[in-house]
Amino acid sequence: MGIISWIIFGLIAGALAKFIMPGDDPGGFFVTTLIGIVGAVIGGFLGSFIGLGPVTGFNIGSFFVAVAGAVILLAVYRKVKS
Repeated sequence: MGIISWIIFGLIAGALAKFIMPGDDPGGFFVTTLIGIVGAVIGGFLGSFIGLGPVTGFNIGSFFVAVAGAVILLAVYRKVKS
């Protein structure tokens, strides 16, 4: 996947992670986008590491891994900021 694909994928994953874990987070749209992108990358690496397979593009498995990574990163972000 190219960088533009990762940004779009991360934006969607970050928005869904924010929907799953609503709350008042500082930073708004940009922080949510960054959390989604980084969470998608982290989720992809962790998914590959534990044997779920690599993130290969816009498919349902990659999407779930990206959202899970974004949710985990959002939880960590909230713990650090509080």
